[in-house]
Amino acid sequence: MPGTRNRNHASLCSTIDKTMPTDDRTALLNLIATLSFKLGDFTLASGQKSDYYIDCRTTTLHAEGGRLSGLVFYDLIRQHLPQAEAVGGLTMGADPLVSNTASASAWHALKQGLDPTDPATKLLQGFLVRKAEKTHGTGRKIEGFLKKGAQVVIVDDVCTTGGSTITAIEAAREAGMNVAGILCLVDREQGGRANIEAAAAGAPFISVFTATDVRAAHLHRLN
Repeated sequence: MPGTRNRNHASLCSTIDKTMPTDDRTALLNLIATLSFKLGDFTLASGQKSDYYIDCRTTTLHAEGGRLSGLVFYDLIRQHLPQAEAVGGLTMGADPLVSNTASASAWHALKQGLDPTDPATKLLQGFLVRKAEKTHGTGRKIEGFLKKGAQVVIVDDVCTTGGSTITAIEAAREAGMNVAGILCLVDREQGGRANIEAAAAGAPFISVFTATDVRAAHLHRLN
């Protein structure tokens, strides 16, 4: 049943470190805590006030941070959403995550001795959702992979209220694709999970880290 499925996957958020390579996940957490987390007085895109800010793009656009985020996301997809054919999300927070996760699938194929250019080799393709449809050319709202009926994973870097993630979910469905799951790099624990799960209609929501995880790692590094 959908309700049971959601409850089962909800526990993944706090147990991911037991189901994936600890070194990659720990290294990624340390980079986010060092490069992306700041304490202070901030106003978020949602309009909410916060005593901290997490700019994950500082990490996902970092050479090593990008590599690690791609590996971590790809490992999660292989473990929990193996039916996925592509990964995508709303520009621009999702852009480096999409590119690095798709690339990680190609590197994995190479390590297995497979040819990434062979159509028979199963790779994760990538797509990006525009915030508004193009007014010229093809007029597409989705760039990159687009196949009706495909199983896809929606990704985002930081989930606060879940608005950008939900926009990507809706765009993928409008294009005829099936959302198999949602991956978030950092869940700020401010209602986004519940909003996304409501929009996901049974597809699992998995976050790699919570804001609590990142804050703790940041403070640990200061001590």
